[in-house]
Amino acid sequence: MSKKLIITEKPSVAMEFAKALKITTSRKNGYLESNDWIITWCVGHLVTMSYPEKYDEKLKFWRLDTLPFIPEEWKYEIIPQVQNQFNIVQQLLQREDIEEIYNAGDSGREGEYIQRLVFMMAKPNPKAKMKRVWIDSQTEEEILRGIREAKDMSEYDSLSDSAYLRAKEDYLIGINFSRLLSIIFGRRLAQNIHEDRASISVGRVMTCVLGMVVSREREIRNFVKTKYYKIIGEFGEEQASFKADWKATEKSTVWESPKLYNETGFKKENDAKEFIASLSNKRAVITELKKSKQKENAPLLFNLAEIQNECTKRFKIKPDETLEIIQNLYEKKLVTYPRTDARVLSTAVSKEINKNLNGIAKGCKDEEIQGYIKKMVEEKYSTNLAKTKYVNDSKITDHYAIIPTGQGYENFNSLPQLQKDIYLVIVKRFLAIFYPPAEYNKIKLTIEVEMDKEKKETFTTSGRVCINQGFLEILKPVDKENKKKKSTNGEQDVENKEEENKNSENKATDLEILKKLKKGQEVLIKNFEIKEAETSPPNRYNSGSIILAMENAGKLIEEEELREQIKGAGIGTSATRGEIIKKLEKINYIEINNKTQIITPSQKGEYIYDIVMQSMPDMLNPKLTASWEKGLDMVAKKEIKPDEFMTKLENYIHSKFNKLVVKM
Repeated sequence: MSKKLIITEKPSVAMEFAKALKITTSRKNGYLESNDWIITWCVGHLVTMSYPEKYDEKLKFWRLDTLPFIPEEWKYEIIPQVQNQFNIVQQLLQREDIEEIYNAGDSGREGEYIQRLVFMMAKPNPKAKMKRVWIDSQTEEEILRGIREAKDMSEYDSLSDSAYLRAKEDYLIGINFSRLLSIIFGRRLAQNIHEDRASISVGRVMTCVLGMVVSREREIRNFVKTKYYKIIGEFGEEQASFKADWKATEKSTVWESPKLYNETGFKKENDAKEFIASLSNKRAVITELKKSKQKENAPLLFNLAEIQNECTKRFKIKPDETLEIIQNLYEKKLVTYPRTDARVLSTAVSKEINKNLNGIAKGCKDEEIQGYIKKMVEEKYSTNLAKTKYVNDSKITDHYAIIPTGQGYENFNSLPQLQKDIYLVIVKRFLAIFYPPAEYNKIKLTIEVEMDKEKKETFTTSGRVCINQGFLEILKPVDKENKKKKSTNGEQDVENKEEENKNSENKATDLEILKKLKKGQEVLIKNFEIKEAETSPPNRYNSGSIILAMENAGKLIEEEELREQIKGAGIGTSATRGEIIKKLEKINYIEINNKTQIITPSQKGEYIYDIVMQSMPDMLNPKLTASWEKGLDMVAKKEIKPDEFMTKLENYIHSKFNKLVVKM
């Protein structure tokens, strides 16, 4: 009797597949078996790439004449600690009664790589059909759909090619350049850090990230604060006045004057005082008054980078810890697949979204969540997302955004509190997209102080007040006090935005004053004051914000809409970024403050940075690293052939070696 074999990424996932398929037989040594099905599992990586010494014993020693090392035929081996499980999987794959083999590994590039290595080494029964299960959650219906709609595994060959190339690229760059730089600069590094010997660890992604951290630190260290002096005007009547900021325009008496620091202030306080004196006994007229209603929609849903950044802000935890928690929520059926870059839903999922909402309504016992759902029902908020910004098939590659499944609540009560809290953050972001936009009344006002017939000094102010909370009822801002906290090194938390050079926004009470004014109206000049300001250095990265910077090829873009517009090839992938930060800390290249999560480079990290900057500076360039990642993506999409990528990689390594060895 023929059988079907499923191979999952780990034992816990195998158990979920067994439940979905109603397999109740007792667990055997490394697998489950029923009349129709056999389910077995990997335990992470079972197979790994061989170190150079497995090719040639001489390569165990780091010598210049053995570099660069680029194998013609690649060698792989079974990881000794998991040899037993590999043997079990291999025996099952080779069984004569197996007619179909389902690759149910993690639905991503790395998951594909883990399983393909096993198939390569185990040599499955050639008569068996090979299929790929691709799922977005571990709910029973999604598992059954994944099995039912499993495609021929060959359709994922390009993803497999990309995965193999990623591993080869990291291997070749890591081994060759770590050895080369250690040979050339290792002795100097050891002297600098006062150790007997030292090696230099180089990585395609991690060296670039180290460069981001060190260059930011040095920018802060070399920053010289500059004071300048702004002019604030107070206008209105005795009992009702408002303030506005001065700004130099082409009409100004000091336009392009060397006395100005910038268009909003003077270099010297005395010059500011003289300017104020020139404004006395002048006439002030409102020349522009714009009243508008402003709408602001809920932000897009979470992808992994966004939730990692959010959890660092809220809970002060590291990105790898966030991923571990969301992975657990995924395995408990509570949320969808975590390692996603998308922040939107697919059209197909949006049509079924009421299932998720109904599941939350019935299963989630949190009173706050129930209150939000009750209001959705009472106010009859639309759940038709089809034509909204939250549904966009073109912005989805492997998986849609992280959302609650509306299932798994039997597991919720046993979760640690932090995991519950993070789950509720995901639920709130999800529910917010069904709520109406926040609405504001906004007024922008321009006043001109008439100096003479042609010259005028311009003052502006604006006011905004929320008249309808909409989605803000759910997505309350992160506690402002968190933003004011200082790290131990005296730097503000990275989320504390600078207010320099921004127009002051009046409070709701001031808005009422502004609403009564009219264009062309003359207003009383009550007072002018000088406000001392100073330029500020850039903020340090924290362990969450650097994930966003990696996603955007080295730029920390705090404004969400802009972040989405420029998003392209990032540094690393959603699945690996947290691990890169963890590795840099482990090898003592960076330090992360446990309370604030602020990242600073270690002394050793700075020495490594200088060595790389001297020898191969393009390794520190986020654009280069992002271009390699883009190339891997192009292989996955069949836009370029694997051989083309590999040739470029080998040429890059040879050219770098030739330049560096000549310099020695």
